[in-house]
Amino acid sequence: MKVLMAALALGGMTAAAWAQQTPAGLWRTIDDDGKTVKSHVRIQEQSGVYSAVVEKVLDPKAPPNAKCDLCKDDRKDKPIVGLEIMRGVKADGEGVWAGGEILDPDDGKTYRVRLKPLEGGKRLEVRGYIGAPLFGRSQTWQRLE
Repeated sequence: MKVLMAALALGGMTAAAWAQQTPAGLWRTIDDDGKTVKSHVRIQEQSGVYSAVVEKVLDPKAPPNAKCDLCKDDRKDKPIVGLEIMRGVKADGEGVWAGGEILDPDDGKTYRVRLKPLEGGKRLEVRGYIGAPLFGRSQTWQRLE
């Protein structure tokens, strides 16, 4: 009985650790400068596909009730709060998630995206790029939950 209880406890801890290794959760986004807090973004998983929505804008330079005026798809003129900024991301092996796109609401452009949890899932490297990941830019987001 003690062995069973220990195995269940260990399995529960392993599951909790794995949950922190996925990109799912609430994140504080940090601008490319590595200092400026921009927003809170929630990444969700449904049937193995990850997407992200802006929950709160924290950038002091952002106008209240800002909209994605420069977006060119179905997100055009939608409020930034509640906007889906990441779509179609899936596990790509070796602790990396990719295959989808991320939107920069500041310029309305979309980029391919790669996500890589760091520090046991406490931080997330978000790389937006065109073509190959070599040609892009990265931000490091901080996990809030």
